[in-house]
Amino acid sequence: MDVGVDPRAGVETVLDIRFSRALQVMLFLAIAAEEDSAALSSAHLAGSLKANPSLVRKLLVPLANAGLVVCVKGRAGGARLGRPADQITLAEIYRCAVGDKPLWACSPEASDMCLITARSGEYFAALTAEAERAVLDSLGDRTLAESVRELRGLDAKPGR
Repeated sequence: MDVGVDPRAGVETVLDIRFSRALQVMLFLAIAAEEDSAALSSAHLAGSLKANPSLVRKLLVPLANAGLVVCVKGRAGGARLGRPADQITLAEIYRCAVGDKPLWACSPEASDMCLITARSGEYFAALTAEAERAVLDSLGDRTLAESVRELRGLDAKPGR
C-alpha cells in the first residue's frame, strides 16, 4: 500500500500498488529473458523500482508459488520467468498480487432502517463481483509479452 493523492477529489488516499509493482517486476523479468540475461536479484529489481528489496521478495513469493517465476536463493541467485512471457497473462499476475482481496471493500453493514441500509451490502457485493470479472476478463486477454511490445511502442513514439 502507498499513500497518494486522488486527483479527482484532491484528497490523500491509500492506494494499492501491489499489482502495478508485480507487473513491473514481471516486465523486467520478461525483458531479461528476451536478452538471455541471468536471473535478476531482488536488490537489482528493487533498485530499478526505487523500492525496498523486501517488498520485491514479498511480491515474488506468490508469483513463484504460481509458477510464474522461478527464484534461486543465494549470492548468485535471483528471479527469472517460470515460463515464456507469451504464456503468462496479466490476470495471473493480478491474482498473485492481490490474492483473494476484493477489488473494493463494502462499508460496514448498518441497521436495516431503510432500503439502502438493508440492501446496499448485497448490492455492492454483486457490483464488486461484476467489476472484478470485467477486470480479470480484460487482463486475461493480455500477455506479458504483449505488454512488453506495447511499452516498446510507447517508447518509440516521436518526442520520447
